[in-house]
Amino acid sequence: MNSSPSDISLVGRLPQSWRQALGPISVLWVATAAGAVMAFFTQALLARKLGPAEFGLFASSLATLSMAAPLAAFGLPPYWLRLYGVEGWRANRWLGPSLRFITGSTLLALSLVVAWAYLGATPDAQPILLLLLPVVLGILASSLISSQLRLEERHYALALWQLATPGSRMLVAALLMLMPALDSRAAAVGFSLISLLLAMLALPQLRAMMRGGIRLRGHGPRPADLSGDESPSVAHLWSQAWAYGMEATLYPIFFQISTVLLKYLNGNAQAGIFGIALGVMMAIYLIPATIYQKFLLSKLHRWAAHDPKKFWSAYRLGNFAMLASGIVVGAVLITVAPWLVPIVFGEKFRPVVKVLAVLAVCVPLRFLSTAMSSALLNEKHMRYRVLAMGASAVIAIAFNAMLIPTYHVMGAAAATVIGEASLLLMMYLGMRHFHVRRAA
Repeated sequence: MNSSPSDISLVGRLPQSWRQALGPISVLWVATAAGAVMAFFTQALLARKLGPAEFGLFASSLATLSMAAPLAAFGLPPYWLRLYGVEGWRANRWLGPSLRFITGSTLLALSLVVAWAYLGATPDAQPILLLLLPVVLGILASSLISSQLRLEERHYALALWQLATPGSRMLVAALLMLMPALDSRAAAVGFSLISLLLAMLALPQLRAMMRGGIRLRGHGPRPADLSGDESPSVAHLWSQAWAYGMEATLYPIFFQISTVLLKYLNGNAQAGIFGIALGVMMAIYLIPATIYQKFLLSKLHRWAAHDPKKFWSAYRLGNFAMLASGIVVGAVLITVAPWLVPIVFGEKFRPVVKVLAVLAVCVPLRFLSTAMSSALLNEKHMRYRVLAMGASAVIAIAFNAMLIPTYHVMGAAAATVIGEASLLLMMYLGMRHFHVRRAA
């Protein structure tokens, strides 16, 4: 007997391209949710054991390392997506100068952290910063491998790699709970050991990639001979990739500067309260980051260069979906935070509830700005994105400096909302400038 139309599954009625994407997206969504849960429980375990002041010291030090870590790759992972999306297999010629560039930029990032530890940090933060130095290597390895897996469209492997850092950190946090007297130094050692292990695991795969062993998808079979392609100089690579590097460097400053400023302006306890709230927001922000940076970005580069109609269709759908889901997630956050935070983190962290009520406004702002920025992909667009991110970071820093001394942690929350709103406005203005006016 023939099936009626009502018997046909919803999935079966979707376009073939959507059905093909559903599996990888679902896996990445599950990995994102699992990673967010792991990061959440890692924070909960450490916060309960350390208390607001000691956790604030650890969180602000880790935020400092997270702000310095993007200097190590300085935007090369997203720039690779651009190169391979446009050049295909010929982009292998950029791998040699990339390796030399990464070596120098990593040494620079480590040197800057050491210099800050000795010249600018408070005495209690100095040893934590030095112990956390290997975190830079772990973040570098994670970003490089993630870009390779996206280029190869190995979404299931990407999902597993995406879980490596939060999963291992949660394991370390659980093991640290067995220590009778845990402090921030022990937590720093645990996180650093995990970072070194991840870097070592990534090294063989990165070595193979740098030798041209990438299995590129979406550009046909590998040409028999690529030896005739001229390898660019490191200086030429810098001239092309600096905008990607500046954006990658400015983003963690924009996102995490409030925690660091709270530590230095109001003390460790205030930084600990805000660090918990920011950790929750970081887990939520993994949703648009997974969709765009880990699944769509390499495809968007390819579609922008070779299939503009498909590119703009994905862009319009993404804007609507991100705004709607951001509003829903923000509302859920406001609803569940009052009873979930005390249960998970303890009564000492109840002030986090008020902070999250303010930061919930950031959820639809961030979701929509992520979707809008997906239309700003080429070198000219990236220069604008750098200016936009830099201006938003300056706005966030300025409002933090003005509001924290009087309003403390709530001032930092308000400054964060203002920063996110300014970033969304600048992404909208950039979209209008580069695309809407030109199309009119």
